[in-house]
Amino acid sequence: MAHQFVVQLAHKPGALAALCRELERQGVDLKAIGGGGIGEVGHVILKTADDVKTRAVLESGAYTFIESESVLAEVDDQPGGMLSVLDRLAAAGVNVYGHLFMGRWGERATFAFVVDDPAKARAALGQEY
Repeated sequence: MAHQFVVQLAHKPGALAALCRELERQGVDLKAIGGGGIGEVGHVILKTADDVKTRAVLESGAYTFIESESVLAEVDDQPGGMLSVLDRLAAAGVNVYGHLFMGRWGERATFAFVVDDPAKARAALGQEY
């Protein structure tokens, strides 16, 4: 199953560009990206076409990162849709490290989560794998 990476970055001009430049040099195609930063610390959440090469880039660059299987959740595209997923994860004791918006189809939206326990998250969301 495809993984997502949450990567800590210095919150300064060029930090994300440097990471993306090295991924490009290694031929890694970005499939989804999101992130942000406050103060001196930023982060990026990546979904790529090559988990092995992505991990190698992060390790060789001495990045602090979390890697986890993507846990997909489809929600109603309305106020509270995302909250219903987050409440179920919290009730199960699952910590969310990050999420990516994957798309919207009609009245539904899909998100991919990076969590501390993918199996527990899937169980909380009623998914059997």
